[in-house]
Amino acid sequence: MTDILTVTNLTKRFSDFALQDVSLNLPGGVIMGVIGENGAGKTTLMRLILGLLKGNSGEICLFGDPKGAENAGIREQIGVVFDECRFHACFNAAEVGNIHKNLYSTWDGAYYKHLCSRFFLPEKKAIKDYSKGMKMKLSIAAALSHRPKLLLLDEPTSGLDPVARDDLLDIFQDFISDEEHSIVFSSHITSDLEKIADYISFLKKGRLCFSLEKEELRESFSLVQCGEKLLEWGPLKEKSAGSRKGRFGCEALLRCGITEARQLLAQGGKATGMGTDSVVEVPSLEDIMLLYTV
Repeated sequence: MTDILTVTNLTKRFSDFALQDVSLNLPGGVIMGVIGENGAGKTTLMRLILGLLKGNSGEICLFGDPKGAENAGIREQIGVVFDECRFHACFNAAEVGNIHKNLYSTWDGAYYKHLCSRFFLPEKKAIKDYSKGMKMKLSIAAALSHRPKLLLLDEPTSGLDPVARDDLLDIFQDFISDEEHSIVFSSHITSDLEKIADYISFLKKGRLCFSLEKEELRESFSLVQCGEKLLEWGPLKEKSAGSRKGRFGCEALLRCGITEARQLLAQGGKATGMGTDSVVEVPSLEDIMLLYTV
């Protein structure tokens, strides 16, 4: 199957920021989590994929079409949720449904009503009177109800309580179950991506540090806690992707799996006389975000 999304050497420059040389592939039937601090380029990447911004160089191919979102037929296959509700505050859920019915030939009104009911969204209540979480749910209901094949989600679980977030994650899992649909999901809530993402792409200061399958990511990094002097030992220092000092020693992200990290720590402990009093763990996505340096 052709990748649903292919980004090749994509660059977009602004006066004070640049998204630089980003390349990634999104197969069908997967969820790609995009992580990174504020200002890393996540929303810029989304806007470029949607054709709302034009890159300085590189290519974006959607559903095998190099024209991407310039093609109206391709745009209809994309559902979008930004971190803020884009519907007029005076509209209600029923009016949002009527507007979308005229915008999309694939609009599924029955499914939209089902989602509004599932999310406890009153049809006649003005959006201005919705909570932040309700506004996000309305945006997601509208994005799903024209039956897209690709969902682009920018912080979709922001403002939702844990129960509502779990419900959404179940919906997203169902969405990709036929392997013809995929999701690009940017979020600061890395625990959500730990649960459902198949791929992780990490942006830092406009650069793509990596785009890996989640299981490959687990095998590519390890988190170690040990003495500062031990981390200065040559072979360990070469593997370090970033570190920080704490009250009781250092925490470091190593570019190797747990088995290799333990071997290196044992060898380093003997070579430096520092012993082997250290802890090795699989890093969380949050650990990687905090420790990884470009």
